[in-house]
Amino acid sequence: MRRFWQMLAHYHAQVWNGAEFARAFGVSAPTVRHYLDLLTGAFAVRQLQPWHENISKRQVRAPKVYLSDSGVLHTLLDVESAHDLLGHPKVGASWEGFIIEQIIAELSLEEEQRYFWATHAGAELDLFVPGRRRLGFEIKRTDAPEVSHSMRIARTDLELDELIVVHAGTALLSTDRGHSRRLRATDRRRAPSACVMTS
Repeated sequence: MRRFWQMLAHYHAQVWNGAEFARAFGVSAPTVRHYLDLLTGAFAVRQLQPWHENISKRQVRAPKVYLSDSGVLHTLLDVESAHDLLGHPKVGASWEGFIIEQIIAELSLEEEQRYFWATHAGAELDLFVPGRRRLGFEIKRTDAPEVSHSMRIARTDLELDELIVVHAGTALLSTDRGHSRRLRATDRRRAPSACVMTS
């Protein structure tokens, strides 16, 4: 089971690939999916389900997986200090998972209110909240994020009312459509920054 945990840690913030897990453990894809569902039921793993928009593009249909506890993730990755984490190739994935957990808790999002979105052409959105107002969240572990082509596609295809970019800096994004404003963090030492782009 520890091998399964460790492989999950390296898949943190990635789309689930049951066939690859099945080959690694010499069992069937339904068996490894059962393991994943057990850990999800125990709140040790979060599965973020894919959103399917009514568009002509091919969209990803497997969930993204996250270890719910950043401390467990770092232990499985042999990360022992902040210095180790900052130099680790999974630092961005760790940041993404942590921020997603904070957003879900802050907005009290139920399972049917939180998704990710991605197309096979490469466009994606880290967190999508459908509803009366459609919210999108893009998470960047950088202090100076830029509006990407993927963000523009997500904003258009998902008809977002707001695209919120959560990042590690304090700069505002510049955008060619709508406007941006900074959301004030309550404590700069602990809280990330966020910019909101509205149409």
